[in-house]
Amino acid sequence: MTRVYGEDGRARAGTILAAGPVTVVQVKDVAGDDGYSAVQIGYGSRKAARVGKAVLGHTGGKGYEALREFRTQDSGALAVGATFNAGVFSVGDEVQVSGLSKGKGFAGVVKRHGFHGGPRTHGQKHSEREAGSIGGSGGRAGGRVAKGMRMAGRLGHDRVTVKNLEILAIDADAGEIIVSGAVPGARGTLLEIISA
Repeated sequence: MTRVYGEDGRARAGTILAAGPVTVVQVKDVAGDDGYSAVQIGYGSRKAARVGKAVLGHTGGKGYEALREFRTQDSGALAVGATFNAGVFSVGDEVQVSGLSKGKGFAGVVKRHGFHGGPRTHGQKHSEREAGSIGGSGGRAGGRVAKGMRMAGRLGHDRVTVKNLEILAIDADAGEIIVSGAVPGARGTLLEIISA
């Protein structure tokens, strides 16, 4: 993350993202065999030996780091082999960014769900961050644990979408954009940037 100073002199928090280049791998249209309009794009590069033969045949022998498909209203304007980079965006555009959030492993109810824990005194011992009662006999669930009960478990590594992020700056030569605010994931996480 960084800060960007606007023309009014105010500092805004932003995140630097590497945007592209991406290549159109496949174009789908309603009239074709697929029955819907979409475009499939490839990003990055991998060794051909680390890519399956089916994917290599589909991409024309190129090993992309990631393939993603996006629905479009009209895919006829795009052609296979066309490339896009950070230059397709402009300063002031609003985008939404999707990706996998940081995985935090097994977490308790205080960290995972924001529980307050038990009292620090009145006979308590070693139970400050425990969940407390989960049901029992005669409760709302009738002697069983209700489905969806918030408990300890794996936290993070979920698909998260952050909407209405503004593009603060663009460096088309370096293939980088700066969006306002924070985006999901750690450094190096693969993200989807879509115009809002």
